[in-house]
Amino acid sequence: MRSLRIVHSEAATSFGGQEGRIFKEMTAMRARGHHMEAICQPKALLAERLSDAGFTVHTLEMDGVANYLKGVATIRGILREGRFDVLNTHSRRDTVIAAAAARLAGTPLIVRTRHLSNKVGSLWSYTRLPHRVTTVSDHVRQHLIERGVPAASVATVYSPIVLPPPVERSTLREELGLADDDIVVGCVAVMRATKGHKDLIDAIAPLMASRPRLHLVFVGGGSPVFEQTQAYVAELGLQDRIHLMGMRRDVPNLLAGFDLFALATQQEASGTVYVEAQASGLPVIGTDVGGVSEMFRDGETGILVPPKDARALAGALERLIDDAGLRRRMGEAGRKMVWEEGVFSPARLAETTEAVYTKWLAERAG
Repeated sequence: MRSLRIVHSEAATSFGGQEGRIFKEMTAMRARGHHMEAICQPKALLAERLSDAGFTVHTLEMDGVANYLKGVATIRGILREGRFDVLNTHSRRDTVIAAAAARLAGTPLIVRTRHLSNKVGSLWSYTRLPHRVTTVSDHVRQHLIERGVPAASVATVYSPIVLPPPVERSTLREELGLADDDIVVGCVAVMRATKGHKDLIDAIAPLMASRPRLHLVFVGGGSPVFEQTQAYVAELGLQDRIHLMGMRRDVPNLLAGFDLFALATQQEASGTVYVEAQASGLPVIGTDVGGVSEMFRDGETGILVPPKDARALAGALERLIDDAGLRRRMGEAGRKMVWEEGVFSPARLAETTEAVYTKWLAERAG
């Protein structure tokens, strides 16, 4: 396998899951010997983090008509001078600029990555500008195919998680004043309406009435849902049983303090947080939306329930809350899947990405 020259473009200035995926992908591909660069906006946090990690980052403004025309010309020059084999775009804005520039520059392979699970509007940035498309789950891939993207032009490349070192003892229970034999159901997710925090509360609240040692912990922030959830918990009088911890940077430490993980999300492109929970040895409960069913093995490492189905969610919770042996078996199966099989490792991401790039470059050359 020859070393490829690859450049990624991203228009977002914030740093979330999509930008984290780009960072991990570039790092993993560099480790396999490929030359990696990026094109970002000047104030992008991704640009800062990539630069700190030793990557070459080109910056230019991408907003507005004037910056579009200027951006196409600038990126065309970057691509020609860098003699890149692959341009991989990630957002609609950078795709319409960078992919257009790559067409003019004659870049051999232009790839667009689709990170989101919501419905695609215009197909222009998936069919006319890039040569091929990658998606973060088979669910997203199937949606694009149904919308008209040729099946042979779309490949799934799962987002990876970087496994943290094992946590000897979590500080979670000490922080919250919980005993070792309390049962803690944990949820880690940004506070958005579509993440289903209220659905999870409604499913677990009746179980708390007959299980005095049962607690629910939310990790994640985001207004106004955080404040709305806080008010709802107070309305139910469950402040001492449902704990909102806000944004935290020590998620592995907190996961190690849970007995099981549950996220009743209503919309999800993939859901790598389920993978992170399994890496910590936790059984998981998830909703059958988007790519969630691809993140764990229903009945083996966790339980999959229909979305917005309070009875099914409560049943799954009750089953795991009341059966320590089942929690242990599912948790160990999940840990093995993530750590030993390496299904969602950065190395697997790089191997898969390298394989699809190589295949598509050969097809294009042929």
